[in-house]
Amino acid sequence: MAISRRNLFGLALAAAATLGVAPTVAAAADYPSRPITLIVPFPAGGGTDTHLRVLSELVSKELGQPVTVENKGGASGTLGPATMAATAKPDGYTLSQMPATVYRLPFIQKTSFDPKTDFTYILQLTGYAFAVAVKADAPWQTWQELLDYAKANPGKVSYSTSGAGGTQHITMEQIAKKLGIKWIHVPYKGGGEQNAALLGGHTTLSAASTGTLGGLADAGNIRLLVMWTPTRLERFPDVPTLREEGIDMVVTSPYGIAGPAGMDPAIVKTLHDAFLKATKDPAHAEIMRKIGFVEDYLGTDDYEKFVMKFIDEQKAMVEDLGLSKK
Repeated sequence: MAISRRNLFGLALAAAATLGVAPTVAAAADYPSRPITLIVPFPAGGGTDTHLRVLSELVSKELGQPVTVENKGGASGTLGPATMAATAKPDGYTLSQMPATVYRLPFIQKTSFDPKTDFTYILQLTGYAFAVAVKADAPWQTWQELLDYAKANPGKVSYSTSGAGGTQHITMEQIAKKLGIKWIHVPYKGGGEQNAALLGGHTTLSAASTGTLGGLADAGNIRLLVMWTPTRLERFPDVPTLREEGIDMVVTSPYGIAGPAGMDPAIVKTLHDAFLKATKDPAHAEIMRKIGFVEDYLGTDDYEKFVMKFIDEQKAMVEDLGLSKK
């Protein structure tokens, strides 16, 4: 009698059960069988949220199950990943965006997670396009004019970021150290709060992604003074880069997707392939162009290797800036 493919798979599971591996095989074979939660560790409305909401819809089509975004802002973008690491099962149904702060904050303050051991890294997706902006009616027309004012007026210029220890904070302090500037850091939970603070005159500058600043710039409410990208963006061709302004720095802060530690490699591959295929969709290319993010894909193995190296680099940088935890 012929045996169907389904019966063959059932026999294989039964045989595997005697070896104690059937649950893992079954989980990988059935995955995904229910909705997946993707944690965005920043408030709704910012560039990261905008990007990942579009991408999650495209990934949903690839996996045949909804991928639902859950905003969990706080702790400079680390609350979401930390919560996932502490509470989620490594079954592929809870994932998180991984900002660079995850790899840096443990060297600045005590954290509940270890980025080297508490996550399963799936793939790197992109990098931010950061800029520094002022209100449209601010007196400084150029980045150099702003720097000249900041040097002549120590402590009078304040800048906002999406959190202490984040890439914007670290980069602005690196610039200050290079140029001998003293300015005041004002951290917020995300881009929406930063925009409100800048427009309300509560901060002098905003250091944020173009996904956060772009709409206000297009509307003429703010002025972008400098970009941190390797070259000028097509969307903002009149805004110079740090390199053009004499500061040899390029900062894109790449980010990717991870799950809790201990995920089944077969599930990791399913997720990797679905996310990668989703990034090839024209709708993804359009949102990337719109918010100004840069393509920076790495596969699972290369992403994990990059992260481990990046963690060590962040430790050295934090120590150099004198921000290490006591």
